[in-house]
Amino acid sequence: MNTKDALLIIPAYNESKAIGKIIIEIKNQLPDLDILVVNDGSIDNTDTIAKKYGVDVVSLPFNVGYGAALQTGYQYAQNKKYQYILQMDADGQHEPRELVNLLRVIKNDQVDVVIGSRFLSECNYQASWPRRLGMIIFSKITSLIIKQRITDPTSGFQALNHRVLEFFTSEFYPSDYPDADVIVLLYYAGFRIKEIPVVMYSALNKGKIHNGLKPLYYVFKMFLSIIMIFLRKKPYFYRKENKL
Repeated sequence: MNTKDALLIIPAYNESKAIGKIIIEIKNQLPDLDILVVNDGSIDNTDTIAKKYGVDVVSLPFNVGYGAALQTGYQYAQNKKYQYILQMDADGQHEPRELVNLLRVIKNDQVDVVIGSRFLSECNYQASWPRRLGMIIFSKITSLIIKQRITDPTSGFQALNHRVLEFFTSEFYPSDYPDADVIVLLYYAGFRIKEIPVVMYSALNKGKIHNGLKPLYYVFKMFLSIIMIFLRKKPYFYRKENKL
């Protein structure tokens, strides 16, 4: 598969234990794929290990959050004029072998965003009850709003095309937890969304969002973010441009 026009973005925060293994597995699957690790203010040697394996690294001066790290990657991709973007987490949740399927679908199907869903496959993904509850709630809400079944609105394992890339670099993008709210935003902008089954695992390094009351805080912030999308001016101007 031709990957010269595609970039894989991996936001990483203190992932020195996982990042090297992940890069090796990615290169085994797609040896010519360009990879960008966005080092989100890590205090370990995440950036050093990533550079050791020959990938591009952008290091942020301090921890700005997952969404802002992704936005940094999007701006990098826009400047380099990539046509397709893949994104995955650096904590070992996402199976690198699935990147081929994500890229194939975004290139060949008439869609703008492809979301890898752990709930369309038989991977038996394990999550804490607050996180699982949040997934169920936002799956129902997102599906209702966009009038399309979305089983995994919190998945960060995605592919998108250059039209969505342009949209993300010109519109507001959440700085902390871009999940269900971004799917709703994409719907109102007229972009076409598709889920495909992927395998996911429990994270090797459970991040801050999984600790203590953080999942409940996440649910509150996500509700607030979705409400803000309704209150702000919706980007309907993209609808006509993106219709087939």
